[in-house]
Amino acid sequence: MNERKAKILALAGKGGVGKTSLASAMVRVLTEEFPGSRVLAIDADPAVGLSTALGVTVTSTLDDIRRAVVASAEDGRPREAIEMLNESRFRIFDAMVETKGFSFLAIGRPENEGCFCSVNAYLKEVVSMLAGDFDFVVIDGEAGVEQIQRRVMEKVSHLILISDQSRKGTHVAETIKDVADELVMYERIGAIINRVTNPELNGFISVKGVDILAFIPADDQQAANDIRGGSIFDLPAGSTVLDGVREALRKIEILS
Repeated sequence: MNERKAKILALAGKGGVGKTSLASAMVRVLTEEFPGSRVLAIDADPAVGLSTALGVTVTSTLDDIRRAVVASAEDGRPREAIEMLNESRFRIFDAMVETKGFSFLAIGRPENEGCFCSVNAYLKEVVSMLAGDFDFVVIDGEAGVEQIQRRVMEKVSHLILISDQSRKGTHVAETIKDVADELVMYERIGAIINRVTNPELNGFISVKGVDILAFIPADDQQAANDIRGGSIFDLPAGSTVLDGVREALRKIEILS
């Protein structure tokens, strides 16, 4: 196609509910269901787990690029800094990992502890800039609401809230939804309840104002695969997590 309008799937939720596992599963399902399409996976979580889940090795990150621009300006080389900003698009493509039918880009983790404001702002511009080059963009967001509050995910087509069975998890999902309603332009929203240990409780679980796309049972195969350090591509095709993600993507009309 000459001009793409990417479907941007942003995953958000409380820490520890399995966002990264589900993001990697979505990347695998999209590459299998739409062979030949361009899929971009963005690890926007400073915990940098998506690369492991997808089995890729990262050598350069968005923050590496950002720091190079900043260092150039601070060293009194403004012309070089401007040139580097103009070349950001090419530098970002150089930082991408190309493998298994998808591209991968990591936000990185600043060397100094503290606020991720600068790199989050850069990520926002990158998502906007790259969207036209891909058919699907899957963003594994950091835990909590900060990237929503800072409008990093300002315009997405599909906002997918991830929770486990706990009320803490669904409460964070509801908070993210409330903030997103004010700050994010999204076309569709849905929730996935992950790592379900007692399906009999599913009827008591809800995320206010959001349809639940799938209840995904705790997956022993996935847990064993994680312990071995395997990627999502090492799971058998009929694994619980992959089936659950396919169900969710059908309900939110990514898959037919």
